[in-house]
Amino acid sequence: MAARGFLQIAPGRRVTLNGVEWTIEGVHGQFGRLLLVDDDGRTETRSFRWLLNHPDLRLLATAEEAGRPSPVSRQPRTLADLTEDQLERARLRASHVLEAERGFREGHPARALPGEPRPAYDPDRTTLTQRRYAKAAEIKAMPRPEAVRLGLQHLSYRTLERLSALSRDSLLLACADGRWTRRRSGHRSITEEVREAIFAVKAECNERARLSMSAKHRLMHQYMSERFPAFPIKKIPSRSTLDHVGAEWFGPGGARPRYARTAEAAAEAGVSGRMVVHRPGQVLVLDSTPMPVKLRETVFGDAVTATLTLALDLYTHGLPAFRLTLQSDTSVDIAMLLRDVMLPLPMRDGWGEDMEWPYAGVSAEVIAEFTGHRVAALPFFAPETVTTDHGGPYKNHDLMEAEREIGCRILPARVLRQTDKFAVERQFLTIQTMLFEHLLGFTGGDVADRGADPERDASLTLAQAEHIIATWIVQIWQNRKLGEYAPSWAPGDDHSPNTLFAAAMEQGGFDLDFPEPSFYYKVLRKHHVKIHPRRGVKILGLWYHHPVLDEPRFLHPSARGGKHAGKWVVRSDRRDRRQVFFQDPADHETWHILRWRGLPPEGEIPAFSDKTADALLTRVRANKIRIHSESQLLEHLLGILGSVTPVDQWPTQAKQKAGKKQRVAQAREITRAQAAAADRPAAPAIADEPARAEMPAAWAEHARSIDHAVDADRRRRREEALADVKPVAPATLHEALNRRPMFRLPPPDDSEADTPVQEDDT
Repeated sequence: MAARGFLQIAPGRRVTLNGVEWTIEGVHGQFGRLLLVDDDGRTETRSFRWLLNHPDLRLLATAEEAGRPSPVSRQPRTLADLTEDQLERARLRASHVLEAERGFREGHPARALPGEPRPAYDPDRTTLTQRRYAKAAEIKAMPRPEAVRLGLQHLSYRTLERLSALSRDSLLLACADGRWTRRRSGHRSITEEVREAIFAVKAECNERARLSMSAKHRLMHQYMSERFPAFPIKKIPSRSTLDHVGAEWFGPGGARPRYARTAEAAAEAGVSGRMVVHRPGQVLVLDSTPMPVKLRETVFGDAVTATLTLALDLYTHGLPAFRLTLQSDTSVDIAMLLRDVMLPLPMRDGWGEDMEWPYAGVSAEVIAEFTGHRVAALPFFAPETVTTDHGGPYKNHDLMEAEREIGCRILPARVLRQTDKFAVERQFLTIQTMLFEHLLGFTGGDVADRGADPERDASLTLAQAEHIIATWIVQIWQNRKLGEYAPSWAPGDDHSPNTLFAAAMEQGGFDLDFPEPSFYYKVLRKHHVKIHPRRGVKILGLWYHHPVLDEPRFLHPSARGGKHAGKWVVRSDRRDRRQVFFQDPADHETWHILRWRGLPPEGEIPAFSDKTADALLTRVRANKIRIHSESQLLEHLLGILGSVTPVDQWPTQAKQKAGKKQRVAQAREITRAQAAAADRPAAPAIADEPARAEMPAAWAEHARSIDHAVDADRRRRREEALADVKPVAPATLHEALNRRPMFRLPPPDDSEADTPVQEDDT
């Protein structure tokens, strides 16, 4: 009778109007009005027009339609679904249709080909019907193989008449063979039993180690034979079919089993998905990896392995900061890396004007005046969210406090979800392929890919490698065109990390938010201790002192309450244990440097970190040494740091050489101390800061510095021992002879030796 959509409106059809179900009983009256009856027996008479145009009309499926499977829907086909050959054949067919309709193969006289229009298709001399019959006769006279190749063997007058209403892309799609883009029918061998077996095998394999497709195919045979004994074995799909079905249903499956299990668990918990960032600094990703290039501790030192730590901005994919250390990075290094992200990078020697701050909105002169130096073309900003892995330095509570001091949120990457840090993981490989592979001492990505002797080829020092990486970042990477990381709001434009940052400045402005100079001290490890008169404070087994601690205001306990009531807060840098830092409670701006009491008053002792300090105390406890003064620890420390071996132990050497392991450890200690000194702010409020220790040019020079330190310490102790003894002028020989008889024995007590002898008058 009538239809709406694909379901006919006929007597017996049930419909829903405003949530109430009605049944069409039939036609009522001479004007063909419909009789509607609901479940309560109420009746209404409505017209076809009213029913078909009702906004809340819902047609309920009949019992026959409910048992029929619903057709598989698909998106409409387009010209992009055709291959180049298929598209060319469709154009040739369409040209024949256009020539029959308009007399020209391109469809317009302005695009007429040479020799057009042909006499049989001249629109000025022939009618449309004549052209169609002429085209049908031409196709019929065409050789059969050529007509089959073009797909014109069935072109007739009726076909041309049917295609005349189409144009442009619609005509090309109509001329394309439907078999080229036919609907996929799926796999007929996948029955309900096979489908159940596929899902059962997949669930079982998720809990096992990685299995081959052949093993999964055998497991499916086992499942089918036990659960469905009557199922024919010949109808079980082959291994290749099972492989195709698995790729279609579950994806390629290239992830490792534990990653796949974690991803499924995260999806079930509702934490799957990828984060979208909208501005620079919104998400900062941190990670560390061993640098695949061997470096020299000094120019003539041994080859060592450094650790590279990167900070990557997820919005611009820029590298605002990095750190290169000779040992595994610590929480202090990561905290200083976050501070470097917020500070502008100074221009270095050899950098030209093209590497200077170029961004619009804030000129280079303003930045240089604000910072006191010329600034390189490297963005700096305050991070909002920091994403890290689960390594020890990143989970340290000191780093957590540093991130809270900055004001950023901590977002650790999910366990076994490398996609949370995919950008920085990919960046390590990018730096390797674009820079590290071209440097001498490159070790490769695997032990089997190493060169003959990368330690021998190493020629760069730590400072030189750091300068090369900084130059590469500022000059090359920050100006490199982004490919798949282009922004979603400008997919067709060419952008680099610098241009994305400049665009973000134009959109949201720029905030010059620099960290305070005291930020360095606030991120150091805190110790709650008591101040002992004339001794100072004890930090991790070592005593530290400063004359300010002898003032009367520190003779009483601190006014601090709570868990650490009555104690003072002292901060230490684990990279350099020669001093600790104490904040003056009077103004909260002055930081006093408390030196280790074992240090000589003049000169410098070789740098040592917390590892060396622990070794020192372990050695003292193992030898059961009783320490009466802090200065006595100095000799044991110098023995740990390095000692001069006698020359007779090395008869074939011109001079003494220490072992490689000892030299590398020494270089690490000095490098860590230099990094700690470089991170400390050079503010006027800091008082009594000791001079930085310079790295010895060679081991012999280092040994001489140790000898000088020992001599200075011994000289100081002798002067302290003789400080209370008043010097007395020596007596002359005559006075000594007259003081007592020459032949009289001295008294047994030494105290009476200097007593004048009373001569007997008799």
